[in-house]
Amino acid sequence: MTAEGKLIVLIGPTAVGKTKMSIELAKAFNGEIISGDSMQIYKKLDIGTAKIKTSEMEGIPHHLIDLLDPHESFSVAQFQELVREKISDIVGRGKQPFIVGGTGLYIQSVLYDFQFSEAPSDEAFRQRMEMLANEKGNQYIHEHLINIDPDSANRIHPNNLRRVIRALEVFHCTGKTMTELVRTQSPKMLFDTAVIGLTMEREKLYERINQRVDLMINEGLLHEVESLYRSGLRNCQSIQGIGYKELYQYFDGDVPIQEAVEKLKQNSRRYAKRQLTWFRNKMDVEWFDMTSATSSSNEFTKKNSEISAYIEGKLKIKSNTY
Repeated sequence: MTAEGKLIVLIGPTAVGKTKMSIELAKAFNGEIISGDSMQIYKKLDIGTAKIKTSEMEGIPHHLIDLLDPHESFSVAQFQELVREKISDIVGRGKQPFIVGGTGLYIQSVLYDFQFSEAPSDEAFRQRMEMLANEKGNQYIHEHLINIDPDSANRIHPNNLRRVIRALEVFHCTGKTMTELVRTQSPKMLFDTAVIGLTMEREKLYERINQRVDLMINEGLLHEVESLYRSGLRNCQSIQGIGYKELYQYFDGDVPIQEAVEKLKQNSRRYAKRQLTWFRNKMDVEWFDMTSATSSSNEFTKKNSEISAYIEGKLKIKSNTY
């Protein structure tokens, strides 16, 4: 059912229905799922990341979930390496690899031959930046990066000093930002890939996002975030994620709970919009509208059949549905 170099990728905005569809497709194509969500790699961040429960997996193996402690940093280059290793492992066992998630840059880094370490280095420059950070703080160094490469600065937390300095070092050595270097590469697609995008009418999607946030609160998101907060977890990449940074403001006493939850919903809606824009601009995606499929089992079955037929035609592989 699978062959070397064939990869199925399922993407789409938060709350569009990727989890359920991915399980059904993985069952049909003898697959295993690799999480393409940059936040689900963290332990103890379960409800806020909409991490799949074991009871929901229906026997389908899931990978790249719960690998890191919340205080650890995680980069695109690390993700690229881990996922490619996992793809080889899955294929080597005669199974079909799937990547499922919504973190576009991370997924793109796996599919294409992006090089993240080819820029020259300057040890003396790094040492100067480290000394400056010790003297004036990490935020001071991060502000330099904001001025030079705001896209990279937006992705890298100020306390991930090693990556901040590396981004500055690239500009120092080449005169080009890290963002420009990646953008000017002409990478090759490394796999025979079917990239399936799930989308939905915006009003319906936003309604589902709001409902999901309410469900997260009911399932114990406040307790989850409070446990991280009380443990002293601060200034880490993990808690910059949506669902954590908003509730940290509540526990800091900066906003009432109602305002924090409303901000969480608003940021989730905005993130969904950014996800769709990114995927449409950066990747070659076959889109499937899930508006009716999320409220009708018959419509879901039809959509599943459409997507399966597309995969079979695109990758020349057969499902075990028939």
